[in-house]
Amino acid sequence: MENDRTPTDDGWFYAPAPPDTNTFTDLGTFNVDGEVFVVRRSDAEGTTLYDWVSGPNDGYGFNTFGGSGASSREQHVASIRDFLAGIDAATGFLRDP
Repeated sequence: MENDRTPTDDGWFYAPAPPDTNTFTDLGTFNVDGEVFVVRRSDAEGTTLYDWVSGPNDGYGFNTFGGSGASSREQHVASIRDFLAGIDAATGFLRDP
């Protein structure tokens, strides 16, 4: 959607979010149970982002928050397996609880 700063009759307008200025450290590509995830960590917040690049829904994945230390490969694999365990095979999205 293009930026449209013309107010509507209700007084609101569309303005896209500013670009993400955070920097990230690439933690690599993880192949887990036949699925591929690209993993990166926010340098400012310590958030780890898992992009599910082999999944059926473009741009889908998950984040983990917190922790001051680096996670081990085993911890990343466990997080990915936990995420995959909650996926609905019919939709490729997390199941409703």
